[in-house]
Amino acid sequence: MLYSEKVMDHFRNPRNLGTIEDADAVGEVGNAKCGDIMKMYLKIDNGIITDVKFNTFGCGSAIATSSMATEMIKGKPVEEALKLSNKAVVEALDGLPAHKIHCSVLAEEAVKAALYDYYQKHPELEKPEGLPDCASCGGNCCSCH
Repeated sequence: MLYSEKVMDHFRNPRNLGTIEDADAVGEVGNAKCGDIMKMYLKIDNGIITDVKFNTFGCGSAIATSSMATEMIKGKPVEEALKLSNKAVVEALDGLPAHKIHCSVLAEEAVKAALYDYYQKHPELEKPEGLPDCASCGGNCCSCH
């Protein structure tokens, strides 16, 4: 079988699908090569991600990785969410075909892009380690531009 049961479950029954109208943070990333676009919405209260939603335009793997990533960061401190790796998402889904690994990278980048947005909106907060510095990389460190 090409896809694990977990991938198929998250594709057929995505968790946290939708938008948050009054989101504290929004991150959007895309992959020009495959056409996938992910948008992640976060509610953050006292450094904890209290709610997360996503909208993904893309293949089943893109939807499944977005869904799994939201499950993995919901209820977690921002610092922990920043440590989310695409490898952890793939492992949580019991694997992905090699040609679909880029979807998990997008999911990781969508979370980080949303957290970057949060800290841009709250300059009074100390930026945690691991936050992308989009101002200094010129948009070359990830696909969040």
